[in-house]
Amino acid sequence: MFRHLVSSSGLLLCILMGGVIAVGCARLPYTTTVVHEDRRVIVSLQRDPDAVPFTHPVQLQADDLTAVLSGFSFREKQRLPLRWFAEEMPPKKIFRSDEMQAVVPLLVEGLGKAAPDERVYFQVLAPGMNPAAERDTTAGWIAVREPYLHLVLEHYHAQFPVRKSEQWDLRYPATPPLPKTYMLYFEPGRFWETEPEGGRQAVQLREFLKAVIPASPK
Repeated sequence: MFRHLVSSSGLLLCILMGGVIAVGCARLPYTTTVVHEDRRVIVSLQRDPDAVPFTHPVQLQADDLTAVLSGFSFREKQRLPLRWFAEEMPPKKIFRSDEMQAVVPLLVEGLGKAAPDERVYFQVLAPGMNPAAERDTTAGWIAVREPYLHLVLEHYHAQFPVRKSEQWDLRYPATPPLPKTYMLYFEPGRFWETEPEGGRQAVQLREFLKAVIPASPK
């Protein structure tokens, strides 16, 4: 009986350790190319080893992408009972007009350079509440898997620590906040669908552009 219990405990321990190792070895997205970086905007290409391949590179006009991004809004995902109060508030737009003007041309450039296993990651920056130590950061990524455009929002006006030469400065720890979970919405809602291949909600890009962007005269 004792031997059986020891054997069972050992098996359980092996299973738990295997689970920890599997989580620790999970492959995370990583930056492959920095498309642009300044004090206002950072756009880079990220490789996601576990993603379903995208149809990159893809050519879009800045006006087309602006129209798509203007249709997005969001709420931060909350647990009950905070969710009840959050649902009383209208969803927020992700970008202001000045932010859109700064980031869209660079996102277009990124989509034109991305490989099928890369997505286009963005950070829109501004001085933080403590400008010497923090940067206000809105961040996420976009990608196209025809005919769908995906957008994931990870941070909305979050306070990121300013990087310093000494990473372990105890006054200004350089650890960024963890990504939050946001509920995205898109208008007109008829173009907001669940993509069959990846299982994420996405914009039916080509149908949306046909409906919203008038065809140029021949």
